[in-house]
Amino acid sequence: MYDVAIIGAGVTGSAIARELSKYHARICVIDREEDVCCGTSKANSAIIHAGFDAEPGSLKAKLNVRGNAMMDALAGELDIPFTRTGSLVVCTASQNRADLEALMEKGRKNGVPDLRILERDELLTLEPNISDDVVCALFAPTGGIVCPFHMTMAFAENACTNGVSFFLNTKVDHIEKSEDGYRIDTTHTDSGKTETFAAKVIVNAAGVYADVLNNMVSAHKLHITARKGEYCLLDKDAGTHVSHTIFQLPSKMGKGVLVTPTIHGNLLIGPTAVDVENKDAVNTTQAGLDSLGRTASLSVKNIPMRQVITSFAGLRAHEEGGDFVIGEAADAPGFINAAGIESPGLSSAPAIGEMVAQLAAEFLGLSANPDFIPHRKGILRPETLSMEERNRLIAEHPEYGNIICRCEMITEGEIMDAIHRPLGARSLDGVKRRTRAGMGRCQSGFCSPRTMEILEREVPMQMFDITKNGVGSNLVVGLNKEL
Repeated sequence: MYDVAIIGAGVTGSAIARELSKYHARICVIDREEDVCCGTSKANSAIIHAGFDAEPGSLKAKLNVRGNAMMDALAGELDIPFTRTGSLVVCTASQNRADLEALMEKGRKNGVPDLRILERDELLTLEPNISDDVVCALFAPTGGIVCPFHMTMAFAENACTNGVSFFLNTKVDHIEKSEDGYRIDTTHTDSGKTETFAAKVIVNAAGVYADVLNNMVSAHKLHITARKGEYCLLDKDAGTHVSHTIFQLPSKMGKGVLVTPTIHGNLLIGPTAVDVENKDAVNTTQAGLDSLGRTASLSVKNIPMRQVITSFAGLRAHEEGGDFVIGEAADAPGFINAAGIESPGLSSAPAIGEMVAQLAAEFLGLSANPDFIPHRKGILRPETLSMEERNRLIAEHPEYGNIICRCEMITEGEIMDAIHRPLGARSLDGVKRRTRAGMGRCQSGFCSPRTMEILEREVPMQMFDITKNGVGSNLVVGLNKEL
């Protein structure tokens, strides 16, 4: 019997797991995917919102501003790449300046510090590539950029270090109330075997499927729509085209198409916003990708779209109430929802973790864990060392002198670390998210076979069992001749 079972190993579920590990409790995380950070958390804008656009008094507003304020300390504790670049919401000549001023007033009510409107002359000194039609912009200096993979994995790895158990490749089929909590029936996605978990408290952090789980146990039904967002990622040569996250004035469907530098030096454009029926529809479309360049040019000119190196799509969990749904289901004691976590979900995740952990701790009467370990160290990047330190490292560990991914200059040592650390990588995408091997200009064309050889040796595992991203994505399916 677990005290708490968290369903969902994205940034929300992982943040909750880390916060709950500050208490004495038996905690597990269950996820149907082969790794943490496989849903919305791996396909988003990778930004920490300042918090100016959510409705004052909403959970989105409160938790966004709180989560933003927590990021500096968390980045230090958990070794998360994070930079406060600041964000700009631009207003063109054809738009209403009063809407921009209303957005600033909303942000001030939410408690966002240092908001101000910049006129075009001052704006051009910050962003020379701003569109010729832009006349002014709302400036929020507390906005930032982050690596969503590293953020999610930092929460998850730290939770694991502090005793939280993770059950991946484990799909929840059914939940029902029991005498002392809940029974969770699951199926292993890789083997087809079934397993039952028992927990006093369930935390529902299942993203676009959170309504399905809630509706298994509660008469108060949720309805979550999967809202697809498509993105284009540009090469690092384009990474300095802008230096802030540049938004367009928001609409009912979201914050519009943004243009932003990434924490790793690329340029990101997106997302589109299209509601879809299929909760697994993460395919890109020609129409969606074509629209990104046109729409982004309304705020930023001369975007070098020929430098796109990849495109991707993610799904946002839009609940019809328009706000996060966080708290105990009224007719299901101990079933705590963290549902409808769309934008600004990444920014709010630290604060959601705090809030949900407190709810579960109060429900169970948990006591603090004095042995909680707050710090986690990320994967060592040799490029961060001095030449003397790097030479010493390579002399002691030659694998750090063997470059596997030429585009991103990732070494064998980094990939080995990704495999052997808590919740280590077991797929090509798992290695890629942890190290960036395969994320560069050639998009893993060169390094995939070499990464597979390292996985085969270090896990160890059979080459036939190595996948791109879990069940059904095997890369080697047979031999072309007998060995």
